[in-house]
Amino acid sequence: MDLGIAGKVALVTAASSGLGRAIAVALAAEGVHVAVTGRDEERLEATVAACTEHGVSALALTWDLADHGRAPEVAGRVAEELGPVDILVNNTGGPPPTPALGQDAGLWQDMYGAMVLPVIRLTDAVVGGMRERGWGRIITSTSSGPVAPIPNLGISNSLRASLHSWSKTVSNEVAADGVTANVIVPGRIATPRTDSLDRARAEREGRPLEEVEGDARAGIPARRYGRPEEYGAVAAFLAGRQAAYVTGSVVRVDGGQIPSV
Repeated sequence: MDLGIAGKVALVTAASSGLGRAIAVALAAEGVHVAVTGRDEERLEATVAACTEHGVSALALTWDLADHGRAPEVAGRVAEELGPVDILVNNTGGPPPTPALGQDAGLWQDMYGAMVLPVIRLTDAVVGGMRERGWGRIITSTSSGPVAPIPNLGISNSLRASLHSWSKTVSNEVAADGVTANVIVPGRIATPRTDSLDRARAEREGRPLEEVEGDARAGIPARRYGRPEEYGAVAAFLAGRQAAYVTGSVVRVDGGQIPSV
């Protein structure tokens, strides 16, 4: 399927590995010029190399999302080198596993500054141009936690849930301008983040990692972890021409894992 987005410009945050990288490469495969951000310069360059294999231009920008005040600068740099952003993929790292209760206020504030504020500020920096041009895609990658809270991920469940409400509100504000805003939610996708959570659970429960992973797979109707490229393909579709009437939605890529309707 031709998604009709060749020549567009995308900005994908936290794309040095995992889901962000998969989305960036999926967009590049559709002919989209891609800017990627992350903290690890070497891994970012590897993502750029994977994107340019598809014959597009790509740009690496080293950026710790906690420094959310740089959002307008980052957007400006992309516009200067690749063109104004047509497709924004908001992807952020997750906080350490913790219960919701008893956490220091400073940790909540730090994680809000790293997981929520950069999404809001970066969207504000690019959405005006999208509305003026009458076309744009805002895709925010979160977690299954806001749909079905995940034990011992209290901070993640809470902060990512705020992004669901924010995205829905944004979608209503920009729909008439040809801009869509959607959330994409992963189940258990085989990424470094998932591996770290499995290892943390194994250590916490004093069980072998293989046993923890086996239990996780048993709870997924598809009986396997998802592949990052499967997640990237759904994000690319939401960015495409054919998804112009999909907005304000939360799209699950979870192998049927999330138990709610």
